[in-house]
Amino acid sequence: MTSQSQGIQQLLQAEKRAKDKLEEAKKRKGKRLRQAKEEATAEIDHYRLQREKEFRNKQTNVMGSQGNISAKIEEQTTETIRILTSSYQKNMESMMKKLLSTICDINPEVHPNFRQAA
Repeated sequence: MTSQSQGIQQLLQAEKRAKDKLEEAKKRKGKRLRQAKEEATAEIDHYRLQREKEFRNKQTNVMGSQGNISAKIEEQTTETIRILTSSYQKNMESMMKKLLSTICDINPEVHPNFRQAA
């Protein structure tokens, strides 16, 4: 009987050791999963930062060239406005005189299509 109880005790101890080993393995697995998740998150963040940096560089290149085009267009528009304003100031007086003389100086004439009644 003692050998039987000793065998049972050994089985119980072996079962307890197996249970402890399983718990320890589960803890290690959970720890490793958390570590893998953290590593994956860090890798994702690194990749995202790298892609964002590339995007910003491309955006700067594209926007920079568009900014130059916008500045050139703005400069050309300003120059055209300046030229038109200058031309207006230069020719305004003479055009006003021509317009007023055409309107105010009336020369009554008989229209060429007018037929006199006979």
